[in-house]
Amino acid sequence: MATLRRLIIPFRSSLLRTSYSHYGCKEGGGYRRCSSIASSEPKVLKFEDQEKLLANAKDSLSEEEILKIREEYNAAKEKFLKIPDALKQMPKMNPKGIYVNKNVRLDSIQVYGFDYDYTLAHYSSNLQCLIYDLAKQHLVNEFKYPDTCLEFKYDPSFPIRGLYYDKSKGCLMKLDFFGSIELDGCYYGRRKLSREEIDEMYGTRHIGRDQARELVCLMDFFCFSEACLIADIVQHFVDAKLEFDARYVYEDVNRAIQYVHNSGLVHRGILADPPRYLVKNDQLLRFLRMLKDKGKKLFLLTNSPFYFVDGGMRFMLQDSLGQQDSWKELFDVVIAKANKPEFYKSDHPFRRYDVEKDTLAFTKVDAFLPGKIYYHGCLKAFLQITKWKGPEVIYFGDHLFSDLRGPSIAGWRTAAIIHELKSEIMIQNDNSYRFEQAKFHVMQELLGMLHATATSSMTSEAYKSLLRELNDERQKTRYKMKGMFNKSFGATFLTDTGQESAFAYHIHQYADIYTSKPENFLYYPPEAWLHVPYDIKIMPHHLKVSSNLFRT
Repeated sequence: MATLRRLIIPFRSSLLRTSYSHYGCKEGGGYRRCSSIASSEPKVLKFEDQEKLLANAKDSLSEEEILKIREEYNAAKEKFLKIPDALKQMPKMNPKGIYVNKNVRLDSIQVYGFDYDYTLAHYSSNLQCLIYDLAKQHLVNEFKYPDTCLEFKYDPSFPIRGLYYDKSKGCLMKLDFFGSIELDGCYYGRRKLSREEIDEMYGTRHIGRDQARELVCLMDFFCFSEACLIADIVQHFVDAKLEFDARYVYEDVNRAIQYVHNSGLVHRGILADPPRYLVKNDQLLRFLRMLKDKGKKLFLLTNSPFYFVDGGMRFMLQDSLGQQDSWKELFDVVIAKANKPEFYKSDHPFRRYDVEKDTLAFTKVDAFLPGKIYYHGCLKAFLQITKWKGPEVIYFGDHLFSDLRGPSIAGWRTAAIIHELKSEIMIQNDNSYRFEQAKFHVMQELLGMLHATATSSMTSEAYKSLLRELNDERQKTRYKMKGMFNKSFGATFLTDTGQESAFAYHIHQYADIYTSKPENFLYYPPEAWLHVPYDIKIMPHHLKVSSNLFRT
């Protein structure tokens, strides 16, 4: 555009300029007359002619710019034929790393707290199938859903964490950091909606964060089975041409999911076959013992009942613990059935749990005794009893709302455990993904340059042809990157265009640090200072691949 201005400004001034002689020169007491007032007649073009000449100049310049963009695109395509050596030499992100949203000094942390499910306990993918099957059976047996629903199968390739469900319209969707619907991530049942359908249904892709609060956010690791079952039920009603209210579908599925948890069906199913559902983990014991050896206080705060936690911990640590040892000795306080997130804002008292009799004591709890188990309670009473101050406590959990929002508000430091982080970083480290990412950035930059050309060129065939090619190439690259993560919704943390997702936004809000497993802390000294990267532009674990790899 600077070139355009340099060409047009002198061009315009030459159109308006005329060549005049001086009227006369002062000579003595009078003026000497000149033979003519002007050396030539002024030639002033009409305004319409001036604008026409300017438009022609702009068109000529725009065609030159389009040609240059075309040449740059063709040169980049030549380099698309192989992965650049510079890309192969780029640093890899650590799949077991700790990633920092807010600076944390581990030497100032004296108390470590943990959730149980998907934090201390690692589950296999079979668990989602178990939850899905138990919930669909409850829908048919108790809520009288059609028997054909029993034929549904859990599809692990469909859902990701952090999706939103619109109870009023029945859509399951992925949102970006600012609350806009992901173009290829909005489903009605199992059918992906087109951009035109999204615009017709919502008026705009941009829902916004305020309106997004009215949607149901599926955040924890148990949400995979819930999201899949909701979509399958909606699709079944659509295929059967049955009228239904999308709000009831969500409420029924959610009640079924809650039932299989609260009734103990899932817990008993897991403990009946631990090797099928639980993953043994000797690294966990090493981590907990390392903390104890460093003089740290440890507590367990979970919504699960004690018998379930006890059975799971025994199985996971049985190859590491001695026969006479108990996992309970690792913790200064063990609290079960805590009822998070209500725990953080209620005034519910603690009750001591009798493991042998399976009963709750009536005596007031004003101290946490070693080796004892406690139920219910609240944050206020917890802090009064322990005297632990907020900034010296860090709490690990997998659910950003139920586990981490309350502690974050209370002043505790927070650590989000996100198991899929490891696999997503491994994909991002792969040269094939980075190759497509660099190609995508090239297309983005060339499209930006093309859109910046004079608007009059938009009707030219050269402009339209190049625009079509760039858009097609960008779309192919987006689909390739998305398919490397999840064919339906793409990556958990990013949109298809490399923007942060709404899930990533909530991590920024409530997690000071995040990692894939608590035992990743074994790779860091307990006195480490964890700092936010100085050059962070998106999520700390994400490395942007520059388009310059194809221009050198």
